[in-house]
Amino acid sequence: MPQNNEPPTSLRIFGKQSRFLRERHGMTRRELSALVPYSESFIAMVERGERPPKPGYVEAVDAALGAGGVLLVLIEEVAEKHHPAWAEEYVRLQAEALALHGYSTHLLHGLLQTEDYARAVFRCLRPSLEDEEVETSVQARLVTQKLLTRKPACRVTFTLEESVLRRKIGGQAVWEDELRHLLKLYDLHNLQLQVMPLGRETHAGLDGPMTLLETPDHRTIGYVEGQRGSYFLTQADDVSVLSHRYGTIRSQALDAEASRGLIQRLLTGEA
Repeated sequence: MPQNNEPPTSLRIFGKQSRFLRERHGMTRRELSALVPYSESFIAMVERGERPPKPGYVEAVDAALGAGGVLLVLIEEVAEKHHPAWAEEYVRLQAEALALHGYSTHLLHGLLQTEDYARAVFRCLRPSLEDEEVETSVQARLVTQKLLTRKPACRVTFTLEESVLRRKIGGQAVWEDELRHLLKLYDLHNLQLQVMPLGRETHAGLDGPMTLLETPDHRTIGYVEGQRGSYFLTQADDVSVLSHRYGTIRSQALDAEASRGLIQRLLTGEA
């Protein structure tokens, strides 16, 4: 079912509450901005639930509005949150997964990205993000990578298009650091990484990227992303198609050892 980009309920509730308190004081956003170290536009976005407030924002606004802690009690629910509601659900499912299988066609999967690579990715987004949003998103992405070393271990496989590896997002230094990071990931016993070579003529992955998640109750859920929306696929027929397709993609890709060799050659300029 398609998922929209509606902000999390907690952010919308916080925004309405803080707006109510501000208006009860007969205060405009510009007047509030003069009392706290945040811009009028930032206040507007928080009040609409479009931006997650940092703890410092919550503390400053609570004090400026004389809220007596009404906003402070919501810090754990709203501070640093930045995912739309559907994304929060995906992050939760990913963190709990028994197994995860990802096929990447344009970018490295978020679980594989270095901090600098992730930062470069978020800076590529259009409309562009504010610097604060970029950093919040980067740190949240790094937190999800705990899945790779979690105990009990999650079984993880990734298949990457060779073009993903060749695209130097963030520049030469960031790219080289990312390749070195991928090579280190081969040391993880629970992770397998394969590359679909550019020269492969038969290709089952032309419909684009996808992720398959096995939940703690051993259900498999498909997740696919597009330009303006993302989808969870839970029907058995849909999941069966994706599972079969992913199996075919892996069989068409280079095996893990050959894939590792290709990454090493890219890093040394031999490929």
